[in-house]
Amino acid sequence: MKTRYAVTLAMVAGIGIGAAAVQGLHAQSKQVYLVTEIDVSNADAYVKEYAPLAQASIKKAGGKLLAASLSVTAVEGTPPKRVAIQVWDSMEQVNAWRNGADYKEARKIGDKYATFRSFALPAVGP
Repeated sequence: MKTRYAVTLAMVAGIGIGAAAVQGLHAQSKQVYLVTEIDVSNADAYVKEYAPLAQASIKKAGGKLLAASLSVTAVEGTPPKRVAIQVWDSMEQVNAWRNGADYKEARKIGDKYATFRSFALPAVGP
């Protein structure tokens, strides 16, 4: 139950400040949070075929998956079917992962079962 609330709160916070935060990504020295809203059309295939490959590519590229859930609780508005939140050391690292062969191969599978909307924002603090 706590995980659901954490994902929901992170998603709401990310959406609320996401647009403004993207402008601040030019300061690449801070960690970056990547929030992805995922509209899953086939949950079983998504979880079995895509998720393990995507998660392995994140780990291999130096990112960390903080939260992911097929069960998102709405606090305000309509929730997406799935949300994933990752943390990376920099925007360059995010771009390297997204452009890497491992993620591109995984994404070919993911695109069969879902549509994605991702946005990045810098971490707050030191």
